[in-house]
Amino acid sequence: MQTVIIVVHLMIVSVLIGAVLLQKSEGGGLGMGGGAGFMSSRGTANLLTRTTAILAGIFFLTSMALAWLAGVDRKPASILGTTPTTQSQPGGATPVAPPTSGGVLDTLKKVDEQQAPPGPQAPRSQ
Repeated sequence: MQTVIIVVHLMIVSVLIGAVLLQKSEGGGLGMGGGAGFMSSRGTANLLTRTTAILAGIFFLTSMALAWLAGVDRKPASILGTTPTTQSQPGGATPVAPPTSGGVLDTLKKVDEQQAPPGPQAPRSQ
């Protein structure tokens, strides 16, 4: 579903860019040219303005739909990276418990103190 909306969204973006570039600006822009055509310049301006407004509205709706679809399966996660105690940690590290008092900085300080190496270690070749 998300892929279909992305493809539609990209098509809308390309048509919207084309509609904006075709509009006549103060300096002429890409919309300049002779008066020959099937519509008058006022009719063309109204048509392009309405088309741009409609495409902008559809662009907004598809953007909101994509944002909603991206957040549907998202589950809340801890910023501290805690893991359940049943899983083994690589390197013998112990999981960090959520703070009972203090802030995130206090918790990070405690983690650094727990995981500090006993002294300098020589590099190992692999």
